Amino acid sequence: MKTRDEQIAKLEQMQPNTPSKWREEAEFRSTNREWLRESQKIATTMLIKMEELGLKQWDLAEKMGVSQQYVSRILRGKENLTLNTIIKIEEALHITILSLSKAI
Repeated sequence: MKTRDEQIAKLEQMQPNTPSKWREEAEFRSTNREWLRESQKIATTMLIKMEELGLKQWDLAEKMGVSQQYVSRILRGKENLTLNTIIKIEEALHITILSLSKAI
C-alpha cells in the first residue's frame, strides 16, 4: 500500500501541464447569462428551421457567405451575434429573429 506522500506524488504526475479553465468559463457564463440564453434560443430556432428546409450547416454557411465553422459556433449557442449576422440568418432561413416593440 502506498503512503500518503507517494499517492500525492502520483496524483501530481498525472496532473496536466495546462491549467484548467473551468473557473474562467463559469465566470464567463455567469457574467454573460442573458445573451447566452438569447443566443441559445436563436440557435434552437435555426436548427428547427434548418431541419424543416433540409439544410446542413454547410448549406447555411454558403447562403450566409460565412464558413461552416462559424455556423457551427452559432448553432452551439455560444456566439455573440452581430446585427449583420442576425440579418444574414434571417434572410438565409426566412425567419424573424429581431422585432422592434412599439414604443409606448
